[in-house]
Amino acid sequence: MTDVTERFSDRVANYVRFRPDYPTALPQWLAEHAGMAPDALIADVGAGTGITSKMLLDAGRRVVAVEPNAPMREAAVAWLGDEPGFQAVDGRAEATTLADRSVDGVIAGQAFHWFNPDATRAEFARIVRPGGFVALFWNSRRLTGTPFLEGYEKLLHDYGVDYASVAERYADDDAMQDYFGDSMIGKASFPHGQRLDYSALEGRLLSSSYVPQAGTPTHAPMLQALRKLFDTTSTDGRVDFDYDTRVYAGRIA
Repeated sequence: MTDVTERFSDRVANYVRFRPDYPTALPQWLAEHAGMAPDALIADVGAGTGITSKMLLDAGRRVVAVEPNAPMREAAVAWLGDEPGFQAVDGRAEATTLADRSVDGVIAGQAFHWFNPDATRAEFARIVRPGGFVALFWNSRRLTGTPFLEGYEKLLHDYGVDYASVAERYADDDAMQDYFGDSMIGKASFPHGQRLDYSALEGRLLSSSYVPQAGTPTHAPMLQALRKLFDTTSTDGRVDFDYDTRVYAGRIA
C-alpha cells in the first residue's frame, strides 16, 4: 500500500481549488472553549495545502504548518508564504520536528484519521506548552437527506478504490472521548457546505484520494455517472454539498 502521506500527491491542484474551508465560527469556538489566545502560536499538523492554516491566520494567529507531503506543503507555501506569522516544516504527526513545548496549541483539520493515535498523543504532549490545547476537526460529508447526497455516496461505493476502508477511519464521539479521556474540554458540530456547479463538483470528486484518476478503466464511467447525478439533482446549475464540521478539543498531558 502506498504511504498515506503520498496519497494526495497527484491531486493537489484539485485539492487547492475544490476542497471546502471551515465555518467562520470555528476559530471563535477554539478561543472560547479551548483557550486559544489572540497571540497564540498554533501547530497545524497535517496542514495539507493550507486550508486550516489560512483560517487561523485570518483570525490573527501565528501558524507553523507541519506537512510531510512535499507537493501539498509547497502549495501551502505558494499560497501563504508571504503571510506574516506563517511558516511550514516537513514533518509528520508522529514526528513534527518542532521543539519541546514550542507551541500554544495543536490543530488537525481533515487529517487525524491518517494519524497513529498513540504516537501523536505523545508527540503533541511534547510540543504543546503547559496549559495548551489540542483540537481535532473535520468536515463530515452528509450521506443522506437529499437525492444528490445519497446518489453521491452510492457513486463512491460503486467507483471508489478503497472508499469504504477510508470512510471507516473517521473517529466518532466515543473514539474521541477515548483519545482525550478526562482531558476533553469540549466538542461541537457546525453545519457547513459548498454550492457547486458541475466543474467544481468534478474537481471536488477528483480531489479525493480514493477515486480512480485519469487513465484507469473506471475513471470515465465514474465521470459519466457523476454527470448523470448532477443533471438529475441540480437546481439552477448547482448542487448542495453539505457537511457537519465536527470539532473535539482537549488537553494532552
